[in-house]
Amino acid sequence: MPHDPPIPASPPCFAHELSGGQPVDPQTARDVARFRKAERARLIAARLARPAAERAALADEVAEELDRLLAGYPGAVVGLYWPFRGELDLRGWMARAHARGHPVALPVVAGKAQPLVFREWTPGCAMARGVWNIPIPAEGRALRPGVVIAPLVGVDPQGYRLGYGGGFYDRTLAALAPRPLAIGVGAPEAQMPTIFPQPHDIAMDVVVLGRGKVSRRPPG
Repeated sequence: MPHDPPIPASPPCFAHELSGGQPVDPQTARDVARFRKAERARLIAARLARPAAERAALADEVAEELDRLLAGYPGAVVGLYWPFRGELDLRGWMARAHARGHPVALPVVAGKAQPLVFREWTPGCAMARGVWNIPIPAEGRALRPGVVIAPLVGVDPQGYRLGYGGGFYDRTLAALAPRPLAIGVGAPEAQMPTIFPQPHDIAMDVVVLGRGKVSRRPPG
């Protein structure tokens, strides 16, 4: 069985960065990084073990909720993703959103420790292989999304997202102004009590996990 390609990451948990002018405690950063690595492996294994038919049914449920959420954002540019390692496959919904007048863009890794660039996608456009061999539009203009739909490995009740460890979505959401609506999507087993959020983590505004599980970020 082929191994997944290595995932480029930032220094563990951004321990080199400052929070409120103070450095993040290095030991805390290391402990959180170890915890997240173990949880990431556990949750991805659970995701991959789910039968494909069940994943497809969950994707349909999530797509229905996305239709409701986007009703309040007519014509908004939607940043989505191409499914990877058992993520919910929303490519059918992506094509329907485009047909309804939403410009669609897929994330492109511009470089290590850099925000993502969202490149316009259209049905049938030429695709190339990006980081981790994930397909990306081969060419096209960069778009600024008004809605970003991010895949979840894990998520806690406050909407903090566990991803693959590179920090790309956190950097991207921090860099976009005005900030887009951030929607995290995944399967019900992505729920976890906490990811032990660090100063750089940015919570999702809405989390959609299928089976009627929809939550919004607590105020404050």
